[in-house]
Amino acid sequence: MSLEQDVAAAREAVDALEQACGPVTRHFGDTIDARRLRVDVGRLRDDLNLLCGAHSRTPHEPFAAVYGDGDDDGLGGSGRTRR
Repeated sequence: MSLEQDVAAAREAVDALEQACGPVTRHFGDTIDARRLRVDVGRLRDDLNLLCGAHSRTPHEPFAAVYGDGDDDGLGGSGRTRR
């Protein structure tokens, strides 16, 4: 299966889980456990949304902009000498 098909299947599964959990949480009202279950299902949906863009992103390199290609230019940088 392609990535798009896998994501669509996962979204459908999260939708089905949400529908299945709805009646169960209604039996328990607004308890901490029922709220947690609703939040967990929402978190699954959010995590799936975050993960879907991961294939098109490049790995994060936090100091790439600071250090450039990683070469050390020495004491004063390129073209500078010590006096």
